Amino acid sequence: MALFLDILKVVVGFIAGAVVGFFIARNYMKKYMKKNPPINEQMIKAMMTQMGRTPSQKQVNQMMKSMNKYMD
Repeated sequence: MALFLDILKVVVGFIAGAVVGFFIARNYMKKYMKKNPPINEQMIKAMMTQMGRTPSQKQVNQMMKSMNKYMD
């Protein structure tokens, strides 16, 4: 019986550690992405120019807003 309880404690500890670790990592990545966004306005302008379009500032702002919507 004591062996079963020891194994149970280890399994519960592992699961609790995994859950806590997941939330800490998620929070860290959210902060990192806000601080260092993967795409910026210059990248959007360059991408649209390569596709043969001359982007207006309104289009760039719309793209940035839609990108930021998925970051939150």
